[in-house]
Amino acid sequence: MERTYKGSCHCGTVRFEADIDLSAGTFKCNCEICTKTRMWGAIVKPDAFRLLAGESALVEYHPDANHHLFCKYCGVRPFSWGESAKVGGKFYAVRVNCLDNVEVEELLEAPITYFDGANDNYQAAPAETRHL
Repeated sequence: MERTYKGSCHCGTVRFEADIDLSAGTFKCNCEICTKTRMWGAIVKPDAFRLLAGESALVEYHPDANHHLFCKYCGVRPFSWGESAKVGGKFYAVRVNCLDNVEVEELLEAPITYFDGANDNYQAAPAETRHL
């Protein structure tokens, strides 16, 4: 069931809200940036994402097709964005661990799709996912 979640970085400078149905699925990827930053995300469309505060505090790291954003004060990466025809154009990848009003039970019940980004194979899961 879709609901509105509020999220933030650690220091609270960057704040957002997003309409997410966690039961529809989340994702983890084994590419280098996702592994090193422990990405656990949920994809949302632009009309379901609202940046409430902290736009001027966001720093962009853009090593690939996605725009990885982090708070310049605390370093936390609350979301990223990109564009993909497979997901219907522009999307936001909200880090579910940055949601402030999510219950642990919701996270435990949220299905996870794994992507083998390390081998540029986003249609399949990597052979090993326990470390993700």
